[in-house]
Amino acid sequence: MNAVTATRQVFGGSGARVRWVGFQTIVLREFSRIIRIWGQTIVPPAITATLYFVIFGSLIGRRIGQMDGFDYMQYIAPGLIMMSVITNSFGNVVSSFFGAKFGKHVEELLVSPLPNWLIVLGYVAGGVLRGLLVGALVTAVALLFTHLPVQHPFLIITSVILTSVVFSLGGFFNAIFAKNFEQISWFPTFVLTPLTYLGGVFYSVSLLPGWAERLSYANPILYMVNAFRYGFLGASDVDIVKAFVVTVGAAIVMFAIVVSLMNRGTGIRD
Repeated sequence: MNAVTATRQVFGGSGARVRWVGFQTIVLREFSRIIRIWGQTIVPPAITATLYFVIFGSLIGRRIGQMDGFDYMQYIAPGLIMMSVITNSFGNVVSSFFGAKFGKHVEELLVSPLPNWLIVLGYVAGGVLRGLLVGALVTAVALLFTHLPVQHPFLIITSVILTSVVFSLGGFFNAIFAKNFEQISWFPTFVLTPLTYLGGVFYSVSLLPGWAERLSYANPILYMVNAFRYGFLGASDVDIVKAFVVTVGAAIVMFAIVVSLMNRGTGIRD
């Protein structure tokens, strides 16, 4: 049994081929959109990452010295890569699905023989694709500035995919409730960006005062960033098993919530 056949059987029962073709169509459309507007989807994160490395890594990093026994630029590199994956996975899905709502062609999906959970998976797959593309590009940029050892490649791949899934679902959640283009920027501005910057991207939480360190452990992004950093450097502020439990749990909960909202027609049939 090849991979395609196995995947089709997962979609199972009657209409499996129709579901598989529908899923492929959503993913290919999302991928085509990413590549078609590459100047907006892929290039800006690379430029932003370069500025972070120049300013925080080279200029400020010289004064900071080492962080947890690593060169500062080397320490922040995994965090910057994960930050770009998070923001781009989220941004791809929220803009794409809200665009479908705004353009009124989401109705075509709703009347198709595709179940809502499969529609969600299609958009999430698109978000993961963009997240991985941008993550790979930012990794290439990071390697121009510092050396990144790879201690646990499986953990790197697993953590980046799971994190991308979580924030792709977050983008879908935001798009469901957004009623205009301004509202698709509210969540990234007031929730996602603060959580990302306070998620241990630029520092070890062990440097914080006791109350701030304890508060940081309520931030799920802290676990995702540290799991990814552990894959490269073998260093983490949190227990790795707990980090993956938090990430997998977040993915499951977010998927259940988003599919439930789709089944109710929230934000779509209102």
